[in-house]
Amino acid sequence: MLILEALGRPGLHPVDLTLAAGERAVVMGPSGAGKSLLLRAIADLDPNDGEVILDGTRRATLPAPLWRRRVGYLAAEPGWWSDRPRDHLPDTRETHGMCDALALPAAIMDRPVARLSTGERQRLALIRLLLNGPRVLLLDEPTSGLDPESTARVEALLDARRADGAITLMVSHDPAQAARLATRRLTIRDGRLETAA
Repeated sequence: MLILEALGRPGLHPVDLTLAAGERAVVMGPSGAGKSLLLRAIADLDPNDGEVILDGTRRATLPAPLWRRRVGYLAAEPGWWSDRPRDHLPDTRETHGMCDALALPAAIMDRPVARLSTGERQRLALIRLLLNGPRVLLLDEPTSGLDPESTARVEALLDARRADGAITLMVSHDPAQAARLATRRLTIRDGRLETAA
């Protein structure tokens, strides 16, 4: 279970929210409303106030690297520290299986990151995140650069993680996607969580 208690930061009014194992909340709202700020605050990537508790463990009691393995954040524009995907992803059966599931060819591992499409980078970054096995997935528009077939493949992969009990908080601007995926829909406007139905 993920519990947020008065979690806030500049641009985000304090949020109280509880998400159970297997729950997938889709966060919607206008651009600049505070959706990404919420995800970054949960991941503890920016200074913030309040409490975040995962399965009874308070975030403040864990070293940041350990917290970020349990609570994985995927930015809308993921960062890369090396020019080849191979340097970011282990050469394992799990990696290859996810590449196959997301229709990424094996040769992509040796292509320069700068020459990959936005959608290819998004899918590779999702694989990189999932390989850590986080309990919580914080996904900032993970399919924004994808065609419908690739979007469906990503959603199927996320469905498998949900079936394993992962908690997901996902930003999307697509109402149809929210209707397909959400067990709960959240709306943020002007930094305030308006609904948690």
